Amino acid sequence: MRELLSFMLVLTLALPALSADGIIRLSSAHSVIATTDRLVNILERKGMTIFNRIDHTAAAQKVGIQLRPTTLVIFGNPKVGSPLIKCTQATGLDLPQKALISEDENGKVWLSYNDPSYLKDRHQIEGCDEVLKNISGELYNFATGATAK
Repeated sequence: MRELLSFMLVLTLALPALSADGIIRLSSAHSVIATTDRLVNILERKGMTIFNRIDHTAAAQKVGIQLRPTTLVIFGNPKVGSPLIKCTQATGLDLPQKALISEDENGKVWLSYNDPSYLKDRHQIEGCDEVLKNISGELYNFATGATAK
């Protein structure tokens, strides 16, 4: 019962960030660079592997395109992702996890990531509710840690 209450609290706190398109967005109190650095530090402390950090803005500049600050962090841990892929192999299309940190046209910074329940629907994942619940909670913790003041 206590776990259910904790999960419901996480869902309630995340609701303002949920979107119908399967993306969870949280506003950040920091710049794109600072939010990205904070996220990477949190992920590394939690034993996640950082597979790549892609500066879309720098890449766009190389081809003469101006882009607001936008960085993608690709991360994961086989202990976390492999059980989900075991449930439905197609989930591997969306793993490892990704977080997009970007600045909007008003200068507001956002951290966005795929909602695990979207992945459940997209890949018709069955029998992995506990795994999805754990991933949802951890992603939310990582995101709020990186974006909070």
